[in-house]
Amino acid sequence: MIRAGAVAHVLGLFLLLLAVAMLPPLGVALAAGDDPTPLAFGWLATAAAGLVLYALGSRPQGDVTLREAMLLVLLVWLLASVFGALPLFFSPYFRSFTDAFFEAASGFTTTGATVLAEVEPLPRGLQFWRIFMHWLGGMGIVLLMIAVLPLLGAGGMHLYRAEFSGAKSDKLKPRIAETALSLWRIYFALTLALYVALRWAGLDAFEAACHAFSTLGTGGFSTRTASVGGFSDPRVEYIIVVFMFLAGINFARQYQFWVERRKEAFFGDVEVRAYCAVIVGASLIVFASLVGQSGYGLEPALRAALFQVTSIATTTGFATADYEAWGPLPQLVLLMLMFSGGCTGSSAGGLKVARLVLLLKVVDREFRSLVERRAVFAVRLGGQVVPEAAIRSLLNLVYLAFLVNFASCLLLAAAGVDVLTAISAVAACMFNIGPALGSVGPAENYGHLPDLAKWVLSGCMIAGRLEFYTALVALSPAFWRR
Repeated sequence: MIRAGAVAHVLGLFLLLLAVAMLPPLGVALAAGDDPTPLAFGWLATAAAGLVLYALGSRPQGDVTLREAMLLVLLVWLLASVFGALPLFFSPYFRSFTDAFFEAASGFTTTGATVLAEVEPLPRGLQFWRIFMHWLGGMGIVLLMIAVLPLLGAGGMHLYRAEFSGAKSDKLKPRIAETALSLWRIYFALTLALYVALRWAGLDAFEAACHAFSTLGTGGFSTRTASVGGFSDPRVEYIIVVFMFLAGINFARQYQFWVERRKEAFFGDVEVRAYCAVIVGASLIVFASLVGQSGYGLEPALRAALFQVTSIATTTGFATADYEAWGPLPQLVLLMLMFSGGCTGSSAGGLKVARLVLLLKVVDREFRSLVERRAVFAVRLGGQVVPEAAIRSLLNLVYLAFLVNFASCLLLAAAGVDVLTAISAVAACMFNIGPALGSVGPAENYGHLPDLAKWVLSGCMIAGRLEFYTALVALSPAFWRR
């Protein structure tokens, strides 16, 4: 049975945390001399709603249950998008709440899809809030709650698994709150390192901070309409490539590498090796295609290939070129990378590399079983036998992902969106990439789509960020039975 009072209490605390997170953008607006009213009204509404829920709820007695955790995670992400949209909605730059909600959902889920044709007219406070949402959502809003709210107790592990369904059960520390803090420290340290590197490359403090938040969150919002390509600086591009690559690697593995100095655990990880192979292989294919077909020079072709492959594979969505102008082969490679994503336990979206490796091993087992019918084959990943229950869960997840994809494409087509745009937009939003193909390519935006399409795509962003199960389980009647 779900305890409504406990759920309301935790949600109230979350909204109060979200109100605190709105203070830095409000400070940026005041320092820049911008109109602080939209951010101030958004902060006031969020804080007031948090206080009301906190007062109406009751402190959880005992640990948060699995069912409560799944409901809490879903509601936290929905409320984050609703209240995160308020500063945008109160400003004159978004035409409707639909547009503001789409932008906020895109921000928190680190999708990077935007309804804005130009971002430079936005005042600095709103720019900062829009991009700061990436950073908050990149490591996980619920993971931040676990780190700072000890009242969640051992139930915090349920919340952790509900937000990161692909995360491994092993913990870095004995307590899940300590694990969450350790992961956030690595996340913050990499963000700070990127900020320093971008300042060295010549970016001012504001743009360096914004692109550090967006890169480590693998979000893709930029302070410039032309994205990172607007800087026209190879140093900036190469620096961001490195940190996009790092943001796509499991942060638990990075903790073992940077803090515990366990290099063998890092380099011996099957998923990390496969992730590196995907990035390198795809970059070489795109590089060869650009040199052979598009007339690029060697260094510009290498830089463009590395940047776009890493950006799409990590689901960051930054752009330095309009890849729709490239040939069919590099476009197809980038479309395939939209589905793969980064590593489990990273801020990247997609199906995750470990799952794709496991799917290949499952297919290989089926082939071997056809040849040797009496033999029994175990599926191994990283030297460990994968339980059959985990394989069934993986196959169900893939089926569910394609089911959501198909249904969403149908809804977009019914709203009047052309087929190429519908298919690529759904894939880009489900797997939190941002720019797609067709009329929502890297040089376009989502603002022209019908409202129905924007709501469907917003749902795709949240469902994809929560890896489908947590987002859709509340629709099952069995979830609400005692």
